[in-house]
Amino acid sequence: MGSAIGLRDDFDGPALRRLARGSKSANQARRLLALAQIYDGGSRSEAAKIGGVTLQIVRDWVIRFNARGPDGLLDGKAPGKPSILDDAQRRALRKLGYVKLTARPRHHAQNELAMEAFKKGASLPSWRRSGRPSRRAHP
Repeated sequence: MGSAIGLRDDFDGPALRRLARGSKSANQARRLLALAQIYDGGSRSEAAKIGGVTLQIVRDWVIRFNARGPDGLLDGKAPGKPSILDDAQRRALRKLGYVKLTARPRHHAQNELAMEAFKKGASLPSWRRSGRPSRRAHP
């Protein structure tokens, strides 16, 4: 079994708790509190319980914290799909006045006249209540 990765020396438990109190990110605060438990002499298992994660995740948090400090515990934005065009190509297409168009889906048998009549309400029947009751009560 390998040894645990140590935490950086420039922080301690109370400092991480203060940072967690001032954090606007709930996830970062939870991670800071879990690491504060380790600074205070708690086990990694206790830190995992506090964070609601596994030991592997706590290990990942320690690595991120050691590399970038408290900011390393913030949620990052996923990179997503890289753009097909580079900046020069994007500028050139903008200069030509091209814009991205998206077509609205339309049914092939769509009737424009029927839609307009429906919107105006001309095709809607006027409903009236009949004057006679549908059933009579038995005495």
